[in-house]
Amino acid sequence: MSMHATFMAMRSMTADQSVKNQKLKAGTFKRILGFAKPYKSQLSVFLVAVIADSLLVIASPLLLRRLVDEGVIPGNSGLVTSLAAIVAVLALADAAVSLVTRFLSSQIGEGIIYELRTRVFAHVQSQSIAFFTRTQTGALISRINSDVIGAQQAFTSTLSGVVSNVLTLILVIGAMLILSWQITLVSLLLLPLFVIPTKWLGRKLQEYTRQSFQLNADMSSTMTERFNVSGALLVSLYGDKSSESNLFTSRARRVADIGIKIAVLNRTFFIAFTTLAAVATAIAYGIGGHLAISKTITIGTLLAITTLLARLYGPLTALSNVRVDVMTALVSFERVFEVLDLEPMVQDPENPKVIPAGMPSITFTDVHFSYPKAEDISLASLE
Repeated sequence: MSMHATFMAMRSMTADQSVKNQKLKAGTFKRILGFAKPYKSQLSVFLVAVIADSLLVIASPLLLRRLVDEGVIPGNSGLVTSLAAIVAVLALADAAVSLVTRFLSSQIGEGIIYELRTRVFAHVQSQSIAFFTRTQTGALISRINSDVIGAQQAFTSTLSGVVSNVLTLILVIGAMLILSWQITLVSLLLLPLFVIPTKWLGRKLQEYTRQSFQLNADMSSTMTERFNVSGALLVSLYGDKSSESNLFTSRARRVADIGIKIAVLNRTFFIAFTTLAAVATAIAYGIGGHLAISKTITIGTLLAITTLLARLYGPLTALSNVRVDVMTALVSFERVFEVLDLEPMVQDPENPKVIPAGMPSITFTDVHFSYPKAEDISLASLE
């Protein structure tokens, strides 16, 4: 089991599960596709690269089978050299495809981030002063930063992950069934051993991560309030510096404690995942070894199928949580659209009147005063 596959499975399992039942507004998906239009050609090449990478996943194990069965065992040194060279070329090709995929995903992702941020910034600037009096600056900045990045992932990690995992699963399971349906069946029956523990650990890690965000926000809020002229003056005049230090120390201690819990749980997740993969591989070797002894399969087939097995459970576990990954990206887009759709309470006229020269005078006729409703000037999620 590769470290990358383990990390991707862990990232998928620790996503916020609450988004999977959230309803999207009508037209959201259509608006999202609008952001993909400028990158149509890059997305096409990106998907081709992802597909090529999935094909390379099964190529090396199948060549390994030939190398052992037709090269090593018969003593065909020429074939061994040729197949070893091909495996090396495939490894270089896989590295090149990975670089292309990374370049394209970065190009698409950063382009979408740029477009969303500039649109949100320009739109927020058009809001009335009342909007800024009610809106929390931190919540607004988070919307521009965190949610925009979450939306960007819809076209990069989420899209590539779903396509790559689905295709890899189809190819790997297909190849394994052809090589040995017995080992493949046992391998699939072991899937709950991966999904159940990772889901439980994922929920715990999600809970700790949410606490970490809140505790870090509290600590940052303390620094923001104290590290400015008004805050420092207020503490000097009316406050107690030792109590302020104790407050910050307490919050910093809680941040450190939750950080330790997250680090230990992350490592537990990794160890559990890799240990289960090792156990599954051992079972496959045990069954495959008996099949090889009885001449049902060859030694090369056994080596190929155990190599493929290492590339099976990561995509399977990640796809078990695919709905959460997709909804997380879509909800991030919707939260950005929520800001873009907010109409300014006071709008400049399209054809403003020119104020004549001289001393202006203002006359109020039928003027009334009232406090506007919160929803008319801001968003509840930003207050």
